[in-house]
Amino acid sequence: MAIHYNRENKTFTLSTKNTSYQMKVDTYGVLIHTYYGESVGDADMSYLIDLRDSGFSGNIYEAGNKRDYSLDTLPQEYSSSGVGDYRITSVSVRNPDGSDAVDLRYDSFEIVPGKYDIPGLPALYGGAEDADTLKITMKDRVTGLCAVLYYSVWEKQDIITRSVRFYNGNEKPVILKKAVSMNLDLMHGQWELMHFHGRHCMERQLERIPVMSGKMEVRSTRASSSHHHNPFAILCAPETTEMAGPCYGVGLVYSGNYSIQVEKDQMNQVRLTAGIAKELFTWQLDPGAEFCTPEAVMTFSGEGLGRLSSNFHHIVREHLCRGKYKHERRPVLINNWEATYFDFNSEKILEIAKGAADLGVEMLVLDDGWFGKRDDDTSGLGDWFVNEKKLPGGLAPLVEQVNALGLKFGLWFEPEAVSEDSDLYRAHPDWAIHIPERRPNRSRYQLILDMSRQDVRDYLYERICAILDSANIEYVKWDMNRNISDVYSTNLPKERQGEVCHRYMLGLYELLEKLVTRYPDVLWEGCSGGGGRFDLGMMYYYPQIWCSDDTDALERIRIQYGTSFCYPISTVGSHVSAVPNHQTGRITPLSARGIVAMAGSFGYELDLNLLSEEEKEEVKEQIRSFKKYYNLTHEGEYYRLTNPWENQLYAAWEFVSQDQTEALICGVQMLAQPNSPSQHIPVRGLDPQKQYEINGNGQILSGRALMGGGLNFPRQEGDCMPVEFYLKEKK
Repeated sequence: MAIHYNRENKTFTLSTKNTSYQMKVDTYGVLIHTYYGESVGDADMSYLIDLRDSGFSGNIYEAGNKRDYSLDTLPQEYSSSGVGDYRITSVSVRNPDGSDAVDLRYDSFEIVPGKYDIPGLPALYGGAEDADTLKITMKDRVTGLCAVLYYSVWEKQDIITRSVRFYNGNEKPVILKKAVSMNLDLMHGQWELMHFHGRHCMERQLERIPVMSGKMEVRSTRASSSHHHNPFAILCAPETTEMAGPCYGVGLVYSGNYSIQVEKDQMNQVRLTAGIAKELFTWQLDPGAEFCTPEAVMTFSGEGLGRLSSNFHHIVREHLCRGKYKHERRPVLINNWEATYFDFNSEKILEIAKGAADLGVEMLVLDDGWFGKRDDDTSGLGDWFVNEKKLPGGLAPLVEQVNALGLKFGLWFEPEAVSEDSDLYRAHPDWAIHIPERRPNRSRYQLILDMSRQDVRDYLYERICAILDSANIEYVKWDMNRNISDVYSTNLPKERQGEVCHRYMLGLYELLEKLVTRYPDVLWEGCSGGGGRFDLGMMYYYPQIWCSDDTDALERIRIQYGTSFCYPISTVGSHVSAVPNHQTGRITPLSARGIVAMAGSFGYELDLNLLSEEEKEEVKEQIRSFKKYYNLTHEGEYYRLTNPWENQLYAAWEFVSQDQTEALICGVQMLAQPNSPSQHIPVRGLDPQKQYEINGNGQILSGRALMGGGLNFPRQEGDCMPVEFYLKEKK
């Protein structure tokens, strides 16, 4: 078993293939954190704790005159609040007596095989052969508040997951004001924070900054994980690179308001926490009631950022994503949005479908505008009834004709939003999130339905099922095109208004679970203005998420680069779009657009009928290549070969099969230069002993030689020129 308790020294050691995580119950029942890093066996690492008298760091009463014992300087597993630790807190409460103090001390533990579940929340899944679970019960002996710390250890994947379950053992309600999912205290080292910020159409841009004295925070209070920050962060040493150096990664399996905080204290210790943001959050915990925090996924790598990413990629693919398309090849699709926008009818959609079918496309997706009075983005949301002026007879005749062409059919929804100009809003204005007596903030002329309400969820379930049952629909794109403001639910009492944002997410997850269970053969794709909810929580329901509304190939290189630090390529929705690009106006060769989109779930976002005959032949070849390399790109190891923010001339990335018998190296010359120096592409992940043929041209080199020398980037004229090397073992 990967979890060991030493009764003699009261240490818990969580062991994975390459790492050790350890905590210890001390003399006073405080659960102290002793170590997380490279494997150290069963050694008691508490020798690293250097107790000393630190001015203005108080001492717990039980310590007597021991002035060197302070919660303010001790590394802890889950920090209390209001009792002497002045750093970032793990939990904050309002007790029945009006006080805010919570003092959690060790009570008991249990070790069980398999992975824990979190009621109502997405989480990694696995059986006894995959993971072991440690439950440590902490208790405030004055108030009766209990916190059960859950740890699941994924030995093979070097992954540890964490969650906390609170229980109110008091006879009166307790108000949770903050409850994070994990706390990690690092006693030594210099660290840098890597986080992934951005904006709509430019998500997950990498920023790497030194951890300075004081507090740093990555968060969203938009009731969505957001385009602007991502619920994933890395702490790494200054010397850490892709291939070497220590680094810690943490990702939240959550799609709502979150906070990842880092604090460097007066002793140069660093505390990292991750969980629900404290803004717009309170939770009334009634006597006997429970509250569960979202799951945090952690990993440590002593071999650089590439290994850290690989750990996340494996665990997400195998133990977070679910369903038919977890491993099955996704169909090559064409989406009509950039071809038609709202201006379409059955004939126009069929024309696009016929042209796409001739080129090898496998699915047509009908985007926004097929329902209600939806001729622009000011009306119709919420009225999930087919607009028969555009689609006579409903969806069934169109779907049948599309299917007859050999294409599957998919459909766009935006169920969480409502237009004021809609029959639904006119019938149920109270279903929209708003504050009574205030005019709500609009975004894209739409409001948000209150997903915390059962009647709202029931309506959406009924209408979505009616649509999906009306025709052979095999794909759903689930969009969400605004953030939530004016947070209030007319369905909750005033003392529970702080619960709205979290209840919204619980409601959304409940609805999604019902739908994916009822339609297990449907391919579900998430979207939120592109990548505004690209997070581990949504990946529990969707095996792929639209990565960004920015479909420009050069911009996508940078977006997909940042995305890859946590999320596997198999989760990335990526298409070949029209030129001039609708976001940037840039004209990029079809070949470059194709090679960038192939680093994702491949498809097209244009009218293929408008292409030249030469371009159509190129599309056919792109589709053949995608199918040929699918297992390699979606199941293989992914390597970032260049940083497109540092190297403005070219970008390159690599896929290597799990058995190391083949590899695909892709790149784009972003900027052409006259009389340019030779550009070099590093190669990684090969078997040094194997011999590889390059592009089937008869040139054979060992894995050792290729990884030592790399490849020369071919000289090409023009910006945005693609490069591809296929390496195949030659026996």
